[in-house]
Amino acid sequence: MATTLKDIAHAAGVSLTTVSRVLNYDQSLSVGAATRKRIFAVAEELNYTKIRHPKAPSTTKMRKIAIVQWYSEAHEQDDLYYMAIRLGIEQRSQQHQLAVTRIFQNNIDQLTEEIDGVITVGKFSAAQVNELATLTDNLVFVDDDQFAAGFDSVLTDFDQSVRQVVDFFWQQSQSDIGLIYGIETTTDGQRKIADPRYQAFSAAMTAHHAYQSELCFASDFTNQGGYQTMKQAIADLGAQLPHAFFVANDPMATGALKALQEAKIAVPARVSLFSFNDTALAKYVYPELSSVHVATRLMGTTAVDLLLQRAQRPRVPQRVELGTELVFRASTQTA
Repeated sequence: MATTLKDIAHAAGVSLTTVSRVLNYDQSLSVGAATRKRIFAVAEELNYTKIRHPKAPSTTKMRKIAIVQWYSEAHEQDDLYYMAIRLGIEQRSQQHQLAVTRIFQNNIDQLTEEIDGVITVGKFSAAQVNELATLTDNLVFVDDDQFAAGFDSVLTDFDQSVRQVVDFFWQQSQSDIGLIYGIETTTDGQRKIADPRYQAFSAAMTAHHAYQSELCFASDFTNQGGYQTMKQAIADLGAQLPHAFFVANDPMATGALKALQEAKIAVPARVSLFSFNDTALAKYVYPELSSVHVATRLMGTTAVDLLLQRAQRPRVPQRVELGTELVFRASTQTA
């Protein structure tokens, strides 16, 4: 009786689907090398007649990639969010034996050799996108939605996460909620980036009939910016200072916390703080910050996977949006 895929699956201790995809050289399948080797060995041992020895996947054509970070190397040290994304890219690249060139502050003039793909991290103007596209057809944007321009994009879900934060405060009977959000421009100054957290916050508060523009303060995503902005809010609002603040990233939130502590405003007894990104910084302060956990490493690894898929075969652009999770710590109180 001829050996079937079911026989191989049983002997190898894996699913029938896994056997089928491995024996058909499906490189998109996430399975370890040891498992692949075991399946092929079992197939040969059982004299599976359709067995073919694996050929090198077409993705091996990709050898060198560049990571183009919009931050300078020094700035990246101050914002662990973008560093974590880059580390995710490098980790996955190492798994696929890809050589990686790092380019900081979008300085693509530093590229002195041909590369097979580019992964960008951060925000880029239309002119910068066009310039990057001249380097390679294999281009993936992380944390910048360039899907409409025809490029793969890896993004974070802002709408649901911000709505969850607002709803959490609401459930704690904290309906006067302030916001510290960020404003940025691309390195060439040609594009001003609106903070999607502001838009999501405005929509969520409006749904509760509680949006107040005077409780929303713009900053620059830095620790010092958060500190100065919260000091301004304390001075401007006085006794009307909200009982809760959502802050758009961890550096600004730590600065805001410092300003509250200097003003002898108790956190979370008088003001609760909820941050965004959940980098290690959120746990380095006292009280530790509640924060929206963003899958930064997964954003990086997903970008590499998209790059390899496109190198393997042409396809339409993909827009991948990753979910988030609320992490509760001591800067917020629960009823």
